[in-house]
Amino acid sequence: MTEHEHKFAITQQQLAHIGEGAVAYMREMDAEDLQGKFPGMPDLKPGTRLWALFGADGQPILLADARDAALAGAMQNDLETVSLH
Repeated sequence: MTEHEHKFAITQQQLAHIGEGAVAYMREMDAEDLQGKFPGMPDLKPGTRLWALFGADGQPILLADARDAALAGAMQNDLETVSLH
C-alpha cells in the first residue's frame, strides 16, 4: 500500500444504508416472486409480470404494470434508478 492509499472499514449495516432515500432499482418480476417481497399483496394470476421499484436497502416501494410507470414513480420520489444485471 502506498502512502496515498487508504483502507476504510465499513459494516454490513452501513453498506445497506448507502444510497438510502436517493437511489432505487427496478426489476421485472412474476407474481410468485412478488408475493414474498410485497407482504399483503392480493393474489395475482400465475405468470403475471409487474415492475417493482425497490429502495437501495431492498425495501419495496411500488409496483407498476409497465416499466415507464415504475420509472415515473422513482422520478416522482426524487430517486435515481440504477440497473441490475
